[in-house]
Amino acid sequence: MAGTASPAPRDRTARRPVAAALPSRRPSARERILTTATALFDTHGIRGVGVDRIIAESGVAKATLYAHFRAKDDLVLAYLRETDRNWRDILRGAAAAAGEDPRDQLLGLFDALRECTLRDGFRGCPFIKTAGESTPGSAVHTATVEHKQAVRDWLTELTAAAGAADPRLLALQLAALVDGVMAAAALEPVAAVPDAAREAARVLVERACPARD
Repeated sequence: MAGTASPAPRDRTARRPVAAALPSRRPSARERILTTATALFDTHGIRGVGVDRIIAESGVAKATLYAHFRAKDDLVLAYLRETDRNWRDILRGAAAAAGEDPRDQLLGLFDALRECTLRDGFRGCPFIKTAGESTPGSAVHTATVEHKQAVRDWLTELTAAAGAADPRLLALQLAALVDGVMAAAALEPVAAVPDAAREAARVLVERACPARD
């Protein structure tokens, strides 16, 4: 007697419910305010943008803005903190992408600088611009100074790892090149500017950090 044929295996995938596409999360009111303010501050500076324009373009009520930011300076400080975080992430990513040798990582920073300064809409360093529009000693001005110090401190760690005899001096020289590129690119965004700075950085790094055997 022939054996009974086994039933065809059930197609389990056909019976699985299809998950509904999750709607994208709508940005919170605070996120909309900060995103709008960032775009406006980058383009027009902190003095060139009033609170009323930020309210109108972010689509929030005045009471909503002041519920998140008690004063315009609080919004400017939030803008600087977010910009600081983004810029330092870019620098760290560029250094890591350049390889394991700290000397290569120092030059990799200028590859990121080249990409950023050639991007449409680049208006120069937000921190230098904001420093020029704020009062020395104020919370806003202090935040710009702290950003530059933090970048130099990080560069000093890299220059020390690269074997520089005077890590702080080399870090200061490289930071000056970075700031110079951003200042020049705000007027003339061409590749020759960051490329020239990268070559100058290469000379500085090679002289300060001899190759290891």
